[in-house]
Amino acid sequence: MPTRRAMQVCPTPGCPTLTPQGRCTPCQAKATQARPAHRNAGRGTAWRNASTAYLRDHPYCECDECSALLPLQRDLATEVDHIDGLGPLGPRGFDPTNWQAMSKRHHSRKTARETFGH
Repeated sequence: MPTRRAMQVCPTPGCPTLTPQGRCTPCQAKATQARPAHRNAGRGTAWRNASTAYLRDHPYCECDECSALLPLQRDLATEVDHIDGLGPLGPRGFDPTNWQAMSKRHHSRKTARETFGH
């Protein structure tokens, strides 16, 4: 007999709708519409090409935590972080001196800390 999951409140602040998981349909549609498409966020072909080339030259995580380790002890870098936090559309978006190669988990941690203060 399959187990049933309890309904939960939509995680969107102020929305009381019960859902089986995640956001309710109207809140999900609003969130999708509000989020810029990659081409509108500066993450188009030019950024993909530049970040791919940077990762080829910087294969290991360069975050503060990893920089004290020997290269082979570091996580593999899979993302390019903008040190100033402004992304490709910022004034230094395509300036390699504003980039650092990071692993997914370290980049997500840095982004959460900058965004939510955690």
